[in-house]
Amino acid sequence: METYTLDAKDKVLGRLATEIVSLLRGKNKPDFMPNKDSGNIVVVKNIKDVKLTGNKLATTKYFKHTGYIGSETFTPMQEIFDKDGGEELLRKAVYRMLPKNKMRDKQITRLKFEK
Repeated sequence: METYTLDAKDKVLGRLATEIVSLLRGKNKPDFMPNKDSGNIVVVKNIKDVKLTGNKLATTKYFKHTGYIGSETFTPMQEIFDKDGGEELLRKAVYRMLPKNKMRDKQITRLKFEK
């Protein structure tokens, strides 16, 4: 179990997310196995300075549906970014990149943000 600290200043959101996923899964270790949880902790600092390429803040919308008729909501990326400074955007990106299995919820809890 190791702790990695990453600086998000002037890094692109998606490329930073792939780096975090690789560290959380332990793919940088020689004894990597897909069914084994490495226990790595990733701390990200300067998340407010993360870079978003193109016109994503204005055009990207996140979809949410509760299961009831007519209860779908679309939240703009700009609104999420303004609310928490990019922490939730990075968490969503990393969560969606992790493998869809029982380990995903445990691994996402080891993603920390430094103020």
